[in-house]
Amino acid sequence: MREKERKKIRVLVGGVFDILHVGHIHFLKQAKELGDELVVIVAHDETVRMQKRRDPINPAEDRAELLRAIKYVDEVYIGTPGTIDMNLVKRINPDVIAIGPDQNFNCERLKEELRKNGIKAEVIRIPYLYKSDRAKTSKIIERIIEEFCE
Repeated sequence: MREKERKKIRVLVGGVFDILHVGHIHFLKQAKELGDELVVIVAHDETVRMQKRRDPINPAEDRAELLRAIKYVDEVYIGTPGTIDMNLVKRINPDVIAIGPDQNFNCERLKEELRKNGIKAEVIRIPYLYKSDRAKTSKIIERIIEEFCE
Protein backbone atom coordinates (compact mmCIF):
# COMPACT_ATOMS: atom_id res chain seq x y z
CA MET A 1 0.00 0.00 0.00
CA ARG A 2 1.42 3.39 -0.94
CA GLU A 3 1.95 6.06 1.73
CA LYS A 4 -0.90 8.26 0.45
CA GLU A 5 -3.36 5.35 0.61
CA ARG A 6 -2.46 4.28 4.15
CA LYS A 7 -4.63 5.80 6.90
CA LYS A 8 -2.58 7.89 9.29
CA ILE A 9 -2.70 6.72 12.89
CA ARG A 10 -3.75 9.57 15.17
CA VAL A 11 -2.59 9.45 18.80
CA LEU A 12 -4.22 11.59 21.49
CA VAL A 13 -2.74 12.54 24.86
CA GLY A 14 -3.94 14.90 27.54
CA GLY A 15 -2.31 16.53 30.49
CA VAL A 16 -1.51 19.66 32.42
CA PHE A 17 2.05 20.21 31.11
CA ASP A 18 2.48 23.08 33.58
CA ILE A 19 6.26 23.24 33.86
CA LEU A 20 7.66 21.33 30.90
CA HIS A 21 10.35 18.84 31.88
CA VAL A 22 12.15 15.79 30.54
CA GLY A 23 9.33 13.47 31.68
CA HIS A 24 6.90 15.34 29.43
CA ILE A 25 9.29 15.08 26.49
CA HIS A 26 9.75 11.33 27.02
CA PHE A 27 5.97 10.88 27.26
CA LEU A 28 5.28 12.89 24.10
CA LYS A 29 8.04 11.08 22.18
CA GLN A 30 6.75 7.65 23.22
CA ALA A 31 3.17 8.64 22.36
CA LYS A 32 4.22 9.93 18.93
CA GLU A 33 5.95 6.59 18.25
CA LEU A 34 2.54 4.89 18.54
CA GLY A 35 1.31 6.57 15.35
CA ASP A 36 1.77 9.22 12.70
CA GLU A 37 0.10 12.27 14.27
CA LEU A 38 0.18 13.37 17.90
CA VAL A 39 -2.65 15.54 19.23
CA VAL A 40 -2.48 17.02 22.72
CA ILE A 41 -5.34 18.28 24.88
CA VAL A 42 -3.98 20.69 27.50
CA ALA A 43 -5.93 20.86 30.74
CA HIS A 44 -8.02 24.01 31.18
CA ASP A 45 -6.91 26.21 34.09
CA GLU A 46 -10.11 25.35 36.02
CA THR A 47 -9.38 21.64 35.58
CA VAL A 48 -5.89 22.16 37.02
CA ARG A 49 -7.40 23.92 40.03
CA MET A 50 -9.84 21.03 40.56
CA GLN A 51 -7.31 18.22 40.08
CA LYS A 52 -4.16 19.72 41.61
CA ARG A 53 -5.82 21.92 44.22
CA ARG A 54 -3.62 24.83 43.12
CA ASP A 55 -3.51 27.42 40.37
CA PRO A 56 -1.47 26.47 37.33
CA ILE A 57 1.96 28.11 37.20
CA ASN A 58 1.39 28.94 33.51
CA PRO A 59 -2.00 29.67 31.88
CA ALA A 60 -3.40 27.12 29.43
CA GLU A 61 -2.69 29.35 26.42
CA ASP A 62 1.02 29.49 27.31
CA ARG A 63 1.20 25.76 27.97
CA ALA A 64 -0.47 25.11 24.60
CA GLU A 65 1.98 27.42 22.80
CA LEU A 66 4.97 25.64 24.34
CA LEU A 67 3.58 22.26 23.31
CA ARG A 68 3.05 23.45 19.72
CA ALA A 69 6.80 24.18 19.59
CA ILE A 70 7.74 20.56 20.39
CA LYS A 71 8.64 18.57 17.28
CA TYR A 72 6.62 15.49 18.29
CA VAL A 73 3.36 17.46 18.59
CA ASP A 74 1.14 18.03 15.54
CA GLU A 75 -1.96 19.69 17.07
CA VAL A 76 -2.87 21.18 20.44
CA TYR A 77 -6.29 21.93 21.94
CA ILE A 78 -7.20 23.43 25.30
CA GLY A 79 -9.71 21.25 27.09
CA THR A 80 -12.95 22.36 28.69
CA PRO A 81 -13.22 22.68 32.49
CA GLY A 82 -13.85 19.42 34.33
CA THR A 83 -13.62 15.90 33.02
CA ILE A 84 -12.73 14.63 29.55
CA ASP A 85 -14.73 16.40 26.84
CA MET A 86 -15.97 13.43 24.79
CA ASN A 87 -17.25 15.77 22.07
CA LEU A 88 -13.73 17.10 21.57
CA VAL A 89 -12.32 13.57 21.59
CA LYS A 90 -14.89 12.59 18.92
CA ARG A 91 -13.86 15.58 16.77
CA ILE A 92 -10.17 14.65 17.10
CA ASN A 93 -11.11 11.04 16.22
CA PRO A 94 -8.03 9.30 17.66
CA ASP A 95 -6.97 5.75 16.88
CA VAL A 96 -4.95 5.56 20.10
CA ILE A 97 -5.22 7.37 23.42
CA ALA A 98 -1.94 7.30 25.35
CA ILE A 99 -2.09 7.71 29.12
CA GLY A 100 0.95 8.96 31.02
CA PRO A 101 2.61 6.78 33.65
CA ASP A 102 1.51 9.01 36.52
CA GLN A 103 -1.91 10.00 35.19
CA ASN A 104 -4.72 8.89 37.46
CA PHE A 105 -6.87 7.02 34.93
CA ASN A 106 -8.36 3.56 35.09
CA CYS A 107 -7.72 2.42 31.51
CA GLU A 108 -10.59 -0.09 31.52
CA ARG A 109 -13.07 2.51 32.76
CA LEU A 110 -11.82 4.97 30.16
CA LYS A 111 -12.26 2.34 27.41
CA GLU A 112 -15.87 1.78 28.55
CA GLU A 113 -16.58 5.52 28.52
CA LEU A 114 -15.09 5.85 25.04
CA ARG A 115 -17.21 2.94 23.72
CA LYS A 116 -20.38 4.48 25.23
CA ASN A 117 -19.58 7.60 23.22
CA GLY A 118 -18.90 5.70 19.99
CA ILE A 119 -15.12 6.22 20.12
CA LYS A 120 -13.15 3.12 19.08
CA ALA A 121 -9.67 4.24 20.16
CA GLU A 122 -7.19 1.86 21.73
CA VAL A 123 -6.01 2.95 25.20
CA ILE A 124 -2.32 2.46 26.04
CA ARG A 125 -0.50 3.41 29.24
CA ILE A 126 3.01 4.75 28.59
CA PRO A 127 5.60 3.40 31.07
CA TYR A 128 8.08 5.52 33.04
CA LEU A 129 11.37 6.13 31.22
CA TYR A 130 12.83 8.44 33.84
CA LYS A 131 13.37 8.75 37.55
CA SER A 132 9.88 9.72 38.70
CA ASP A 133 10.91 12.00 41.55
CA ARG A 134 13.09 14.08 39.22
CA ALA A 135 10.75 14.52 36.28
CA LYS A 136 7.55 15.45 38.05
CA THR A 137 6.16 18.98 38.19
CA SER A 138 5.22 18.77 41.90
CA LYS A 139 8.78 17.66 42.78
CA ILE A 140 10.28 20.45 40.66
CA ILE A 141 8.09 23.01 42.47
CA GLU A 142 9.19 21.55 45.85
CA ARG A 143 12.87 21.84 44.86
CA ILE A 144 12.40 25.45 43.72
CA ILE A 145 10.72 26.36 47.03
CA GLU A 146 13.44 24.60 49.06
CA GLU A 147 16.25 26.23 47.08
CA PHE A 148 14.95 29.76 46.65
CA CYS A 149 12.34 30.45 49.31
CA GLU A 150 13.94 29.41 52.55
